[in-house]
Amino acid sequence: MRFPKLSRSLRQFTTHVLALALGVLLAVSTLQVLPSQAEPAPTITAGDTSNLIAQRQSPATAAIGSSSFVTAAVNRVGSAVVRIDTERTITRRVDPFMEDPFFRRFFGDGFSQQMPSEQLRGLGSGFIIDKSGLVMTNAHVVDKADKVTVRLKDGRTFEGKVQGIDEVTDLAVVKINAGNDLPVAPLGSSTNVQVGDWAIAVGNPLGFDNTVTLGIVSTLKRSSAQVGISDKRLDFIQTDAAINPGNSGGPLLNGQGEVIGINTAIRPDAMGIGFAIPIDKAKAIAAQLQRDGKVAHPYLGVQMLTLTPDLAKLNNTDPNSPIQIPEINGVFVMRVVPNSPAASAGIRRGDVILQVDGKAITSAEQLQNVVEDSRLGQVLQVKVQRGNKTEQLSVRTAELQNAS
Repeated sequence: MRFPKLSRSLRQFTTHVLALALGVLLAVSTLQVLPSQAEPAPTITAGDTSNLIAQRQSPATAAIGSSSFVTAAVNRVGSAVVRIDTERTITRRVDPFMEDPFFRRFFGDGFSQQMPSEQLRGLGSGFIIDKSGLVMTNAHVVDKADKVTVRLKDGRTFEGKVQGIDEVTDLAVVKINAGNDLPVAPLGSSTNVQVGDWAIAVGNPLGFDNTVTLGIVSTLKRSSAQVGISDKRLDFIQTDAAINPGNSGGPLLNGQGEVIGINTAIRPDAMGIGFAIPIDKAKAIAAQLQRDGKVAHPYLGVQMLTLTPDLAKLNNTDPNSPIQIPEINGVFVMRVVPNSPAASAGIRRGDVILQVDGKAITSAEQLQNVVEDSRLGQVLQVKVQRGNKTEQLSVRTAELQNAS
């Protein structure tokens, strides 16, 4: 009677053992099959670690590389970047005392004519834009210079002749005679530049030739008024690439080694902020300077301020304010230049410019750009708010150089 029970117990025990063994076998088989369902690992031969390195490389390392794009960009442009040395002779102002007849009786008429002269020297940068020897730089680098010397990276020096200067955009073109095989800097497009793009400044800061600094594009369309240069008409590229005195006129490059701007403005109170003229603007100005030696800029003749309702309200709530301003968006006329197009058209101080040729105007920078893009002698229809009334005025633009 006990043997059958023992037999059944043995059979049950054997069944559990077989089931457990089968489960373990299936689990092991599954673990062996899973790797075959994934992509095969790369086969690395002896001495070939490039694939392994690429897999371990972080995005930042991939972007920067090992001496990567900066070296390539500078090698592409470096030989076309030049140093510009200038000299200017000035004579000290004659002391009125020396013009006194009593004084001249004792020292003679020739004494006042022997006043010592002083030589001012300047330093800047530039870059070659044409194999014939055309160099682009800033106007303030070569303005009023008696002598301009252009030094190439290979050490050759040439006398430069200023072909044209435009003070309004701070651009100039200089010509050197050095044959027709000069290196040329590739010009890119500032239209495609975006905030965060690489920015490489090349030039001769503080007299240290062939210096390269790296940063990014911090912002775009920074107006000259915001920068604190009210006598210019520019929307700058702002960068944190180090720009110092001597960099003026040198190129600002993108990551491909193309010129996207011309380094120009340095605020003395700025910490790691520099500005560059967009290359698309510079191309157009350079073409006119080569052709005509100057650039004609239309103007209206008003000193203006961007007006907002909040700003107007702040003025109107001041009991000492001499004028009440409409609480609207527009451009407030602070001053009208005598004998200017604006004065001739009847624009008055205190007017608020609302529209030009039917287009709403909401900032001083916008109005300046509209005028800059117009033609000399073009009649602009200007709508202004004057007190509680609106006026429609016709203003014929004139050349800015005649504004004096």
